[in-house]
Amino acid sequence: MRRGAAYIALIVVIASVAVAQAVTARIEGEQLHLVASRIHFLTGEALQRLRDGATVNYELELTARPDRTGKLLGRAWNRFAVSYDLWEEKFAVTKLGGSPKAVSHLTAAAAEAWCIDNTSMPIGVLPQNESFWVRLDYRAEEAGASADQGENSSFSLSSLVDIFSRRPRGEQVHGTEEVGPLRLYDLKKK
Repeated sequence: MRRGAAYIALIVVIASVAVAQAVTARIEGEQLHLVASRIHFLTGEALQRLRDGATVNYELELTARPDRTGKLLGRAWNRFAVSYDLWEEKFAVTKLGGSPKAVSHLTAAAAEAWCIDNTSMPIGVLPQNESFWVRLDYRAEEAGASADQGENSSFSLSSLVDIFSRRPRGEQVHGTEEVGPLRLYDLKKK
């Protein structure tokens, strides 16, 4: 009986180490960056929309807290427009907002990694000698989300036809990953 309990404990330890390694952090210059090769958000209905020729916007947000539920220390938020080249079967990503950047000819994994790497947080908001947790939240905007907002929010016969002729909402692409506890002086600098 003890042998079985020992095996279960070993499996739990191995699983927790594997989960903990899904996201790591590094410092580049004065910015904290996450490295998350196991996070995949170019999936599901959003990926199908991309393959149908649509551009899909994604929101990524980094938050830092002294513990998982503590007071917010810092936040970084970015939006990215992702498109798919049907002929080359590669992705292109544009960082939207204040200082736009763009990159193309990427695999799905490389496009996801580029978005995550381009969502960074200044280390100045983080405690110098205390531990903290960093959380990454990501989500794909729903089809037509930016078109639905704006001046034409009144109801008309054509807007009702549009609403009722839409496909039912599929699975929303979203997720959260956390890493911690971290300390600035322990992080790998680049």
